[in-house]
Amino acid sequence: QVQLVESGGGLVQTGGSLRLSCAASGGTFTLYNMGWFRQAPSKEREFVAAIARTSGNTYYVDSVKGRFTISRDNAKNTVYLQMNSLKPEDTAVYYCAADRDIFIQSSEARYDYWGQGTQVTVSS
Repeated sequence: QVQLVESGGGLVQTGGSLRLSCAASGGTFTLYNMGWFRQAPSKEREFVAAIARTSGNTYYVDSVKGRFTISRDNAKNTVYLQMNSLKPEDTAVYYCAADRDIFIQSSEARYDYWGQGTQVTVSS
């Protein structure tokens, strides 16, 4: 059983930056591709970014390309989401998730473990 704990959320102005972290425990971190999802008020949860277990391959939703960067430190069992040039529409609860598929996935149904989420609020 993998436990995931997100941190780093908060309130930031438009154009600002935040770095989210997700610490994993209870499993072998390198067995899992890692993803970030977000859920805005009254909206469904959506995929943001994913990173492969060891190759470093990444995948992003179009709306964050060029602004967000996902990375991982396998020695620290941690995945990060660096968010730059933040916009009010990035306001959401951000979740990290772990997936054991061969290839990185954008569908939340493919992810096996989830964190509790961290709130990101971007003021205009």
